[in-house]
Amino acid sequence: MPSGTVFNIQRYSLDDGPGIRTTVFLKGCPLRCIWCHNPEGMDPQPEILLSPSRCIACGRCRAGCAARGAGPISQECPAEDESPRCIRCGACARACPAEARRLVGRRMTAAEILAEIARDRVFHEGSGGGATFSGGEPLMQPQFLTALLAACREREIHTAIDTSGYVEPEALLAAAVCADLFLYDLKTLDDGRHRRFTGVSNRLILENLHALGQVHGNIWVRMPLLPGVNDAPADIEDVVRLAASIPGVRQVNLLPYHATGVAKFARLGKTYPGGNLVPPPAELVEQTAARLQGLGVPVISGG
Repeated sequence: MPSGTVFNIQRYSLDDGPGIRTTVFLKGCPLRCIWCHNPEGMDPQPEILLSPSRCIACGRCRAGCAARGAGPISQECPAEDESPRCIRCGACARACPAEARRLVGRRMTAAEILAEIARDRVFHEGSGGGATFSGGEPLMQPQFLTALLAACREREIHTAIDTSGYVEPEALLAAAVCADLFLYDLKTLDDGRHRRFTGVSNRLILENLHALGQVHGNIWVRMPLLPGVNDAPADIEDVVRLAASIPGVRQVNLLPYHATGVAKFARLGKTYPGGNLVPPPAELVEQTAARLQGLGVPVISGG
């Protein structure tokens, strides 16, 4: 079976589709959202995730480094992972006794992932759950994803794809044949703001959503709410009205921004691009969802 690069498999997930789910995170993403909460999923290649507070400056990472470039990540010896000498092989992480370094991203076969999903089968069946493929952008590995979806369907495992929609139309429609549910992200309908805050135009995303809605009957549009970016009432209402106009959309989920990506950017040796974004009050999100009922599609706070 084909293989792909995965950076996490999360068990007992309650926010990636119906029921209890096993979420498989595939590496690689074409967007650069400033609020990204999975920055370790952006680069399609493995990366070293650092925990400087755990470093004991023992030097074993240097001794274990295949490129002889790594060093302790204390203030006296900055992370060598910023150097072009680093080949991201993970030898330094394996040598670190304090777990101050961790390799994020590994090749796995479809069979290996299916074995992991199958371990949670009893939870899936008892809750109406299944497997969700997220990222990053899972459709950046289209052949691998399609193989996983087909194998899950053979085993009668419910599947969901969490996608940005910024993908090749052919890959999206091929995946639609086997996927039971799409979790489709829409950030804003304003192309200028979309370019500013994600790095790409939303034109392909919107075209793909319209095309998907004609052939797939179970799409949840998910809108991350970001104060000062897309939380104006008119912005949210525009997204809901658009979603209601597309045949395959079953609901809209308003997802409040959270800051879990801040620490991850730091551990990758990168500056968090989201600046001073703060989560919106939960009651405000609930009030917004309640206000937008009646526009032709259910609007749900969270999920």
